[in-house]
Amino acid sequence: MKKIFNFRVYILIILSFSAINLLAQDKVQLKVLCYNLRFGELASLEEFADFIKKENPDIVALQEVDVNTSRTRAPHQNGKNFISELAFRTGMLSLYGRTIDYAGGYYGIGILSKYPISQSQRIFLPMPEGAKERRALLTGEVELSEGKSITFACTHLDYTTSEVRRAQVDFINRQLMTIETPIILCGDFNARPDSDEIANGMKNWMQVSTMDFTIPAKSPKSKIDYIFCYPASDVWKIVKSYTPVVQLSDHLPIITTLTLETN
Repeated sequence: MKKIFNFRVYILIILSFSAINLLAQDKVQLKVLCYNLRFGELASLEEFADFIKKENPDIVALQEVDVNTSRTRAPHQNGKNFISELAFRTGMLSLYGRTIDYAGGYYGIGILSKYPISQSQRIFLPMPEGAKERRALLTGEVELSEGKSITFACTHLDYTTSEVRRAQVDFINRQLMTIETPIILCGDFNARPDSDEIANGMKNWMQVSTMDFTIPAKSPKSKIDYIFCYPASDVWKIVKSYTPVVQLSDHLPIITTLTLETN
């Protein structure tokens, strides 16, 4: 009888560990970094890459990303392909979304990812009356594991008026709400948390970055950089969220570690 009892206990232990492993497989942890680089005026690409490697994120959203420009304000970056060089220096995969032609090259937004990206899209945002510069939404379907994906999106809204940004936010919502996978949306929204475009335009999203001010980096007075998740439900859990104080740009970066229930 004692041997039978011990065998049953052994089987129960094995089944318990199997159940725990299955549950663990249904939860994914992701570290997300969002950073406006200010076209590299204040730091080298080596410094940006070293910062990214030190933080070790899984996915990165970047704004004000130059490719092959010749800016008089950033001569040390002339002719450099920011997204390709940052991908090489960090060992990550990359996407680039050109928004405008500028100074002999391109200006736009980018994504770096440790995970493969199965498909991507660059969509121009609307430019209603008052808009000054073309902006875009860059999306990528990120393959976390076999059969499990999320959509990761990066944007940079117009700096002009709340009305212009609200039109752009509404457009982004219409584009992303048709997607079936869970979504992470990051970017420089050029809008404070109490603005119409954030408080009302993003009300269906879960805001997962801190409420720390992000600009100007040397003496922050406003928060305009965000990380949002959709759906805004218990599938997302915040593990840790913080705002590193680094002086590589006029913005501070924002970082959030999340868990996602993938069932």
